[in-house]
Formats: sequence, C-alpha cells, structure tokens
Amino acid sequence: MIKVGDTLPASTLMEYSEVEGEGCSIGPNPVPVDKATAGKTIALFALPGAFTPTCSAKHVPGYVEKAAEFKAAGVDEIWCVSVNDAFVMGAWARDQKTDGKVRMLGDGDATFAKATGLTLDLTGKGLGLRSNRYSMLVRDGKVVTLNVEAPGKFEVSDADTLLQQAQKA
Repeated sequence: MIKVGDTLPASTLMEYSEVEGEGCSIGPNPVPVDKATAGKTIALFALPGAFTPTCSAKHVPGYVEKAAEFKAAGVDEIWCVSVNDAFVMGAWARDQKTDGKVRMLGDGDATFAKATGLTLDLTGKGLGLRSNRYSMLVRDGKVVTLNVEAPGKFEVSDADTLLQQAQKA
C-alpha cells in the first residue's frame, strides 16, 4: 500500500471535459498523474463509486463547499477519484456542481487503485474491484498525508480532515 513519502504511481486518469479548451477536446481526456501533480499541491480523495448515497450526500459536497478554504491553505487542486469511466464522472460532476472546484477523475479499470494498493473488492456484491475510501494531500507528486477509511466508517475521507491537514502542512 502507498504510504506517506511515496510518489504517486505513474498512471493515467480520465476526465470528461464539457468544453473544448487548451489541449483538451470535448469528452474524455487523459490526465497523466505525474504531469498533473508536478509542482502542485493536490487534495485527493477517492471513493468506491459515483452516485453512491453517502459519497453524493456527504463527501463530494463537503469538498465543493470548502474549495475556497483549501485554496487559502495552499492547495492548487482538489481531485475526486473513483473507479468509474469519464462519462459517469462527468455526469456526477454536473450533478454535484463541482465545476471549477473539484476535478472528477475516472479510474475506469482501477489501474490507479491497484497501483496504490488501495482497492476494495466488491465482486461478491456485483460491483467488481473498486477504490477504498481515502484522502491524501499530495505535494509535487509525493504523498504528504494519507487517511484510509475503515469499511463502514465515514471519517477520514471527508473534507474537514484533509483541510485541517492542509492547513498544518
């Protein structure tokens, strides 16, 4: 499992873009983790799946609401990573009104989750391999803090925990 001081694994996440921009087209666009984190401080939180009740009601809204506080604490970007495709993450972003506050990144085949060692096997429930619920503060691609949630708990992936850590870092 990834730990504090480790570099994030080389992998590519996918992000759905609503509008064409510099270097990106409308639709799914690759986000190489190493390039996207270079020289930045990222508040990253991961969830098992998009549109799940707790994640939609608590986790994502908490980060959206506290986006300005994260910026004030020196965080350049907030990332939500989930084992879903970019289209689902784009739809979830619209539903949660994350535009400009939280980047919704898909890890469709769980490559990132597997590389970090933070997987949750829900095949017995028909959901396949998912991501654990966790949060981390990443500076220039290196893990500064890591909070992995125990199953059934909803304590460390919330915005308050990571924001307090960002303010101290």
